[in-house]
Amino acid sequence: MQISVTGHHVEVTDSLKVYVNDKFGKLKRHFDNVTDVHVILSVDKLEQKAEATVQVRGAKLFADDIQTDMYQAIDSLIDKLDRQIIKHKEKTTSHR
Repeated sequence: MQISVTGHHVEVTDSLKVYVNDKFGKLKRHFDNVTDVHVILSVDKLEQKAEATVQVRGAKLFADDIQTDMYQAIDSLIDKLDRQIIKHKEKTTSHR
């Protein structure tokens, strides 16, 4: 899984990169076919926004979240993507 982190109007520090990599490791536990992740962190006045596009086999998943703290936005983003990946996994597996 290749993770790329970019920032708009915010400097992406090493601690943010490490935090994002640790959190996205959680997604790999649920579904092994995650190939590419692109994370965009942005700041607009008092809003901290985190958005991500996840490329999995057979689909492209997108989620975003806006909070007052960047770390909370990343946590909420991971929760949203986790639900989407589990739903995608259930669709692709055979129930018979």
